[in-house]
Amino acid sequence: MATSNATFVTALTAAALATVGFLAYQAAATVPTRTAAGSTSAAIASKVPRDKLDPAALPPGSGAGERVVYSLDDNRVWLVASGDHVIRTFEVTPGTIDPAPGVYEVTSRSNSVTGTDGIPIEHVVRFTSVDGVVIGFSAAVREAGAGATATAVPTGGIRESRRDGDAMWGFATIGARVAVIH
Repeated sequence: MATSNATFVTALTAAALATVGFLAYQAAATVPTRTAAGSTSAAIASKVPRDKLDPAALPPGSGAGERVVYSLDDNRVWLVASGDHVIRTFEVTPGTIDPAPGVYEVTSRSNSVTGTDGIPIEHVVRFTSVDGVVIGFSAAVREAGAGATATAVPTGGIRESRRDGDAMWGFATIGARVAVIH
């Protein structure tokens, strides 16, 4: 009886994974080429070659003017002033849900809240949402450790260090542009 139960559970798991994979494929095929703000994302969505000698160099094709650039592939952020002058660049840890490539605007900010993962966070800078999951940058107030709450809830928090979070907070005010690239 135990063998037949294990076989049944294995078959159900395989069927569920196949279904999720198929649905993910369908969802990816229907991603719009325009963001909610109406900006064309085709130029930004295309994969750009990275500078092999300086991985922190601002990627070409990431827009112009003052903006935050977030690379999904590199898990890196650039704070860019006018004239494409990079003020700061740093690595981040993405949540479980990624925003689509495109140009967004900072829509809200919170100085201090609790993240969906149960971790106290600060300097939250939000710029979009995906299927009801809010996407934004934040810094954990303390290191996630043994006392951290694990959650199965999808998260859109793009975590940065507290020092980098301070820089983001000072730079990305309401209305600031955020360019998301691959």
